[in-house]
Amino acid sequence: MLLDRRQALAAAIATALPFGLEVKSVADVTNYAAVAMQLAARSVERAKSPEEARMQIIAHIGELEAQIRAASVFITQYGGAPVKLAVLPEYLFTSYPGRISIPDFAKLAAFAPDGAEYQAMGELAQKLGMFIAGNAYETDTNFPDLYFQASFIVAPNGNVVLRYRRLNSMFAPTPHDVWSKYLDIYGLEGVFPVARTEIGNLAAIASEEILYPEIARAHALRGAEIFVHSSSEIGSPNATPKMIAKRARALENLTYVISANTAGILNTTLPVASADGNSMIVDWKGNVIAESNSGETFTAFADIDLAALRAARRKPGMTNMLSRQRNALFAAAYAADTHQHANSLIKGGVVKTPDRDHFKRVSEQTIERLVKDGLI
Repeated sequence: MLLDRRQALAAAIATALPFGLEVKSVADVTNYAAVAMQLAARSVERAKSPEEARMQIIAHIGELEAQIRAASVFITQYGGAPVKLAVLPEYLFTSYPGRISIPDFAKLAAFAPDGAEYQAMGELAQKLGMFIAGNAYETDTNFPDLYFQASFIVAPNGNVVLRYRRLNSMFAPTPHDVWSKYLDIYGLEGVFPVARTEIGNLAAIASEEILYPEIARAHALRGAEIFVHSSSEIGSPNATPKMIAKRARALENLTYVISANTAGILNTTLPVASADGNSMIVDWKGNVIAESNSGETFTAFADIDLAALRAARRKPGMTNMLSRQRNALFAAAYAADTHQHANSLIKGGVVKTPDRDHFKRVSEQTIERLVKDGLI
């Protein structure tokens, strides 16, 4: 029976059946402004202890109030619309773990869901009176010694209204690596959460996941109207894969994409500006309506017109790609593809703690299976 339920949940993902989706009505939303805050991430890898790392993180969160408030004042004076949503870059408060072991990095940098870091983010959202979206590494008492990369949204009342754990990562644990247990605990709503708020239906995509159309589509078919995208990526005057993907995901799903990139990464041996620039806001037609240059800046801001988006979604026509998508056509093909195995971190029913090279081995094994079946 348990296997049958998991198969049903997997089929629901492929066919977008809204298992557990609570549909709430929200008041019509007038125009408001959103901003992608392009800020420098600060690594904690040089912290001498977890306590020192936590102090650095809390201090960094405290600095954001003045930065976001000043940006909001300018944006409102410039365009007239109040700022109701600010998106922060990927792993802003800690940077990435590098070769630090997974248990050690969890102790050093990962937020507890009920911990001081989220409390500080809630207080920040309350002081600013807006929604704040961000990204951090996060622990889970159900999976000791692991962490997940989480994108989150904090509401103006201080509550975390969305927590999305990254599903596709090359060198870190994901829910798919502990899939059977994760589904037992959180169900489908915990995999593809959508927050229905007074500023629209919000969903998160983490970093390079913007390259995977299925992740965006699964959220859109659960009602998402705005994707918050925290990223740390190479900025370029050329069209990078991620820049192309942001426009494609917006167009395909008739959604806004608000993408905040880092303005470099501090306190590492990498050149600071290695991941810098090109934060952007993309409208539901795939048009880039605001884009930053390099450095710390708030200049990727724009008005969000939900009424126009909702009207476009209800028009029958060739441009309404969301309504024209025939997902049932593809359910069997997706379900039959077993090359990328789930539960790579579960053995004999027990969750194991991986070394850093585990994920490379999983990738190599997947490629071997694809070669064996003549697909590549």
